[in-house]
Amino acid sequence: MANVLAQVARCQPLERALVVWESAIRKERISLDVLRRIPLRGPRPRALIEACSLLSDSGIETVPVLRLRRIGIDVRQQVRVHGHRVDGLIGDRLVYQVDGFVFHREAPQRRQDIAHDRRLALAGYTVLRYDYAQILFEWPSVEAEIRLAVAQGLHRAA
Repeated sequence: MANVLAQVARCQPLERALVVWESAIRKERISLDVLRRIPLRGPRPRALIEACSLLSDSGIETVPVLRLRRIGIDVRQQVRVHGHRVDGLIGDRLVYQVDGFVFHREAPQRRQDIAHDRRLALAGYTVLRYDYAQILFEWPSVEAEIRLAVAQGLHRAA
């Protein structure tokens, strides 16, 4: 597995490589500690090790974190807010959620997500919810909405 991940680091763009690396870690094919001990050469493997986290539940959660941090927006992942973890928290009050198909395809899960969104809104949070296709294929619109929310100060506590 270490050899495969080293090859991925060399051959794939940073974003794709990070998704693969975090997937391997999440599926317990290799640990982050082991990856840190492998003498990988070059700036890309070092950047991957620095960017890797154990916080993304899926590859689709990894992508916005990397993209938002790249443009200077700090994101905290898997923060517990009003009894549930959120995919991303920007500042104190701006939440974004990413709905991958596997975890959000059943109606009971969807109802639970919507109920949590309502509780967050009533507590003064702004919630932006995106699906897989929006994150991967409509990123400029997603980024524009998040930038607009930040520009309006929706990430700050009142």
